[in-house]
Amino acid sequence: MQKLFDMSVSEVYPLYVAKIERKGRTVAELDAVISWLTGFDSANLHERLRSAVTFREFFACATVPAEASRITGMICGVRVEQIEHPLARSIRQLDKLIDELAKGRPLEKVLRQS
Repeated sequence: MQKLFDMSVSEVYPLYVAKIERKGRTVAELDAVISWLTGFDSANLHERLRSAVTFREFFACATVPAEASRITGMICGVRVEQIEHPLARSIRQLDKLIDELAKGRPLEKVLRQS
């Protein structure tokens, strides 16, 4: 897990972009998902990507919404809602949201809006 925590978000971001674009989604939608989960606006998000912060640093400054607790399901063979380590849970919640976006789920549902 430590290796994942210390990985740069900017290393993984292009993989997220490739995944969602292959499925016909846009970078703007990806950024909206990441912004919703972290509380970063677009400028702040892209500044963090340019500065190559780690996932540990990225989520340390994030303001994860209470609605994130509604992110459930399996990712990498593990139920997201059962992950006890807060940083690991946040990273897997992000992975789950990006998977939902790539699978064509409407953005409003991905963002847990009523």
